[in-house]
Amino acid sequence: MGYVAVKGGTQAIEESLQRIQFERLKNGKFLDVDTIEAGMRGLIDQVMSESSFYSEQLAALAIKQAEGSPEEAVFLLRAYRSTLPRKHYSKLVNPEEMRVERRISASFKDIPGGQILGASTDYSHRMLDFDLLEETEDRVSSWLQVYIGAEDTQAAEAVEDRLPKVLDYLRKEGLITDCPLDNTEPDDVTRTSLTFPASRSEKLQILTRGQTGAVTSLAYAVIRGYGMIHPTVGELRVGQLPIYVESPLHPNEEDDEAYYIGEIKVSEVEMLVPATIKKENGAKELKLDFGYGLCFGQNETKAIAMSILDKSLEGGNKSVPTQNEEFVLYHIDSVESTGFISHLKMPHYVTFQSKLNDVRKTRQNQSVESEEE
Repeated sequence: MGYVAVKGGTQAIEESLQRIQFERLKNGKFLDVDTIEAGMRGLIDQVMSESSFYSEQLAALAIKQAEGSPEEAVFLLRAYRSTLPRKHYSKLVNPEEMRVERRISASFKDIPGGQILGASTDYSHRMLDFDLLEETEDRVSSWLQVYIGAEDTQAAEAVEDRLPKVLDYLRKEGLITDCPLDNTEPDDVTRTSLTFPASRSEKLQILTRGQTGAVTSLAYAVIRGYGMIHPTVGELRVGQLPIYVESPLHPNEEDDEAYYIGEIKVSEVEMLVPATIKKENGAKELKLDFGYGLCFGQNETKAIAMSILDKSLEGGNKSVPTQNEEFVLYHIDSVESTGFISHLKMPHYVTFQSKLNDVRKTRQNQSVESEEE
């Protein structure tokens, strides 16, 4: 069989791009960016987290352009993010200032401020809702009027939306390790290459940017087969965090001079992990450690998985895959992993020809040896 080089590359690529456009529009319908933003909240939050870029509108645009492919949408947003100038850095964000929309603890039945179920599919029957096939603007408008009216009635009885941390109560009892304040400037994995051993800030950044499925799978592996005792969610909260930047007129001044620029929705998890330690006299003592996870948007499964991997990576046993930071951190990045897998579709004619020639030469040598025998 003969092999020839591909011809007409530029024209072929242009036709391929036209074909993408045709496949998206061939039914004569299209999705508005506003419609995607309004109706695909979970996908938008996932894409924003993995691209480390907070913009619901641009995430919706990337999803539309990628025809719903999360990996391609993340690639598009990261590429766009890399073109933007950095004019300001925000002030330190304190999660205790979160305006809470959802807050649960799997460790305690009663917590100060109460369990706030909020918006979640956790309590649904997981059955297809065929009524959505008949959904119309009039039905949506009528439902919203009823719901908003009931919500306004309950607003006066609403709990305080800035709530104390559950784990703080354990710290006051000395049952969990206290976290000293660390003002070390964090490393930035988007500007400097990852080095090992990785700093904690690098680990957390890569975990929160990691591909949701990969992070979840590795966290599942931690619990199922690599030695971690069953962890428990100390607190999971979803809500809005206020963001401030320094005043350009009074830099390095107190927070009173900072400018409030808006809020971002995040999911935060503090995971309790029981651990047994050996004392000098050989006795064993049970203590509570914890892992931490925080992601853009309502991205609860990923935040939980992130907190599990955060604690697992502290083990540092390279013979255990989920404790090996090089194995975990190098393989959960969606752009890196999907990019490398996708590159296999690109031309490899020269390398394959070399391998093919080696295979043919080996077979010829074996044939000659057989004849000689």
